[in-house]
Amino acid sequence: MERYKYRATSRNGRPIKGVLAAASEADLFHQLQAAGMELVQCSAISSKAAGGFSLGRQKVKLRDVIQFYVQLRQMQGAGIPLLDALSDIRDTADNSTFRDIIAECHRDVSEGSSFSEAMSRHPKVFNGLQVSLMNAGEQSGDVTSSCDELIVFLKWVDGMQSRVRKATRYPMILMGAVILTVVVMMAFVVPQIVEFLDELGQELPLPTRALMGTSDFFVNYWQYALFGPIGFVVFLVTLRKMSDWFSYQVDSVMLKAPVMGPLIRKINIARFTQTFGALFSGGIDVLSALEASSETVGNKVLKEGLMNVHGFVKAGVPLSEALNRSGEFPSLVVRMVRVGEESGNLTEVLSQVSEFYTNDVDEEVQKVITMIEPSLTLILGAMILWIAVGVFGPIYASFGTMDF
Repeated sequence: MERYKYRATSRNGRPIKGVLAAASEADLFHQLQAAGMELVQCSAISSKAAGGFSLGRQKVKLRDVIQFYVQLRQMQGAGIPLLDALSDIRDTADNSTFRDIIAECHRDVSEGSSFSEAMSRHPKVFNGLQVSLMNAGEQSGDVTSSCDELIVFLKWVDGMQSRVRKATRYPMILMGAVILTVVVMMAFVVPQIVEFLDELGQELPLPTRALMGTSDFFVNYWQYALFGPIGFVVFLVTLRKMSDWFSYQVDSVMLKAPVMGPLIRKINIARFTQTFGALFSGGIDVLSALEASSETVGNKVLKEGLMNVHGFVKAGVPLSEALNRSGEFPSLVVRMVRVGEESGNLTEVLSQVSEFYTNDVDEEVQKVITMIEPSLTLILGAMILWIAVGVFGPIYASFGTMDF
């Protein structure tokens, strides 16, 4: 199949642009005609360009996917056949990239593929968890329940992503403001003051000499001060991607950090329990649910712990005991999972654990933000105090040598 970039018109004459996979231009024409569109112009995308065909196109957001499942659930609940439902959703989709993906899914299903198989051909939009749940729904004949599970889960993911962005964005903005203030003070303000201090012709105290040395470094070696930290961060990110050992060590250190460590652990536990609960309630077996849910955990230490849990469960150990043996999960999680196993209500217990840690993440994020504000204020205050002592100290000392 080759990818074609096309321009077409809809039934009401509205111009539409997009990219579709087709066997030939004739196949593309028939696909668009079946969708109620008239082909105006098309061109094949080369294999080199196809690797990055998404550049310049609309990004499929998580909320687009959530809306897709909401519409699919409503139509399936009303008894509308899957192909007709996909056709209607495709025609009403605002996102051009997502509309093309739905169109390809519609074509694959019409050619005999299952909907989960069609979804699996677009892993950047429909991940393995969504495919697994939809496949379980198809096998049980209850796609609407799978849609319900996916809507609840993806809304939770969207909320968790917002919490993570909130926890990282605000500190980064404040840190950038502090760094910018330091650079401006040291590169532009302090050098003018230093000229005045040099004219005093007296021995300068240590704080003043340190201030002058720091200012000289910023003026003469500004490129190192500017690009050094950026290069160091790029180096660490690259090394982390290339070396599993280094990545594991970094994640281990992050997990033990005083403030961020507990927050990282809670975010990952919330992700795991919510994902595992959604898969388990959707009819996925425990081992497959463990394997899939471990992919949502970003910390390699916790991910390795979940792989150990998978091995213990495979050997016949109960899930609660396997979590306990891994040594990476709090006793609260172990106890609640044990209660769920004994009562036969594991899905509801996992939902409660996820809700507990989600609320805890909110509290931790607020604590981090509350701590960062005074910390950065202290840094700014210390810098201003340093400049004040370094500048006014020699000035006051010079008053004692003056004859009035």
